[in-house]
Amino acid sequence: MPSNLLPPLKPIPIKERLSVIFIERGEIDVVDGAFVVVDCQGERVRPVLTHVPVGGVACIMLEPGTRVSHRAAALAARVGTLLVWVGEAGVRLYSAGQPGGARSDRLLYQARLALDDDLRLKVVRKMYAVRFGEEPPQRRSVDQLRGIEGARVRRTYQLLAQKFGVPWKGRDYNPETWDASDLPNRCLSAATACLYGVTEAAVLAAGYAPAVGFIHTGKPLSFVYDIADLYKFETVVPVAFKIAASHPAQADRAVRLACRDVFRQTKLLERIIPDIETVLSAGEIQPPDPSPDAVGPALPNPEGIGDAGHRA
Repeated sequence: MPSNLLPPLKPIPIKERLSVIFIERGEIDVVDGAFVVVDCQGERVRPVLTHVPVGGVACIMLEPGTRVSHRAAALAARVGTLLVWVGEAGVRLYSAGQPGGARSDRLLYQARLALDDDLRLKVVRKMYAVRFGEEPPQRRSVDQLRGIEGARVRRTYQLLAQKFGVPWKGRDYNPETWDASDLPNRCLSAATACLYGVTEAAVLAAGYAPAVGFIHTGKPLSFVYDIADLYKFETVVPVAFKIAASHPAQADRAVRLACRDVFRQTKLLERIIPDIETVLSAGEIQPPDPSPDAVGPALPNPEGIGDAGHRA
């Protein structure tokens, strides 16, 4: 086939990617154009190269002991994979990349919804309805809805703990004293870190700002927490309690593998970006048109040259 008929290279859409992988104790670099982890541990004569299909991963969690080259960070940004620097077992987020960055039209739309009290309340009510499958009580403020939500969340934790036979004293987690937490809380923290990672990758890919939240406010990942909460009790919280009930030797690793599987089973990455658009559309305002000079989506999906039967 002539080269001018070959389709242009393009990033894999978020919905078709592996959700998250963790890397620890290795040097991340690019060798022969491929994203690799150089493992120099142990008594090996030569370093071992582990290839990572970076373009097919939504989020890569970098644990302590990893070093990232400039070329590797640049490659991850080009293919739209989020690099997140986390603490031991992924329970504390230190920093993150920003593949593609937020878009000005989406930022203005998100900011207008968040800054107008009436519009913000509409979005919060929609988030409540999506999360719990029912309309929230009428004539309630954002703070009142937050209180109602908190009570339901605490009750859900108790019910899941009873279901899996796990002793539960309440959610108690301090990243500064990780080992002081009990097993269920450690499993929950590791599980939610996985969820936050893939959610942040989707938020950034869609062109929105992680810090501009509606229920959560004032934190670098407020909007990520808002969106992740839509799926938390459907996905990672039951996984965390199930793992805690089995008392595995490496609880954090077992949680990660189970979260990866549940993300795939629930098709989470296919749902996040459409759900973001759904909850924001509850504000009932028209998003602004992008500027002619605006940067395009982080993960563009151009139209193919043929009908549905042609490979795009």
